[in-house]
Formats: sequence, structure tokens, C-alpha cells
Amino acid sequence: MYTPDLTNPYTLLLLLVITVLLIFLGKETKKPFIPGIGLAGFIILVIMHSIQLALASKYNLSSEQVQLVMKSIGIDAIMIFITFFSYLWVDDIACQFYKKKNLDNSLDWFWNKV
Repeated sequence: MYTPDLTNPYTLLLLLVITVLLIFLGKETKKPFIPGIGLAGFIILVIMHSIQLALASKYNLSSEQVQLVMKSIGIDAIMIFITFFSYLWVDDIACQFYKKKNLDNSLDWFWNKV
């Protein structure tokens, strides 16, 4: 069973660069769906890694491979956190630029708690 190795520093750096570029492109074009593409990609990765972890005994994965998948799930969760807040941030920028009313002002709940 193929497991994308997100613990490899080069792969992680590539994913981070692509994520930052998507966030920057979304900010510059004021289109929140662009960081949403990264968010959807990381959600798909965490689902895929979870399925691999659940089926580890069926495919006779070694303990090293299971640890690799578990570390990849942790990295996926961190990247989902980053891309989710960047999506909310770009959405807020787009609402202010197009003078649309933001229904729930998504980031206020976060900044009020910090």
C-alpha cells in the first residue's frame, strides 16, 4: 500500500511552499476558494492516512510504517489548521474588498479568545 511520506523534510517543505503560494495567491486575487483548494487537499490526505491506519492489520504494515502514517496524520492536522485559518482570513479580506457583509465575521471568535 502506497503511503505518501509527509515526514520527509523535502516533501514537507514542498507542501509548505505550495500552501504558502496558495494563500498568497488567494490573498492577492481576493478569492477564498484558492486556499480552500489546499484545505480540501489536506482533508483528503488525512482521510487517506486514516483509512491506511485502520487497514494496517489487513495489509500487514510494519510498526515503522504505522508510525510513519501516524506522524503524517499529525502533519496533516497542522496543515489543516493553517489552511483553515488562512481561508477565513482571505474570506474576510474578500468581504471587505467587495464590500459584502460577512455573515458571521469568522475570525472575531478567534481573536477575542486570544
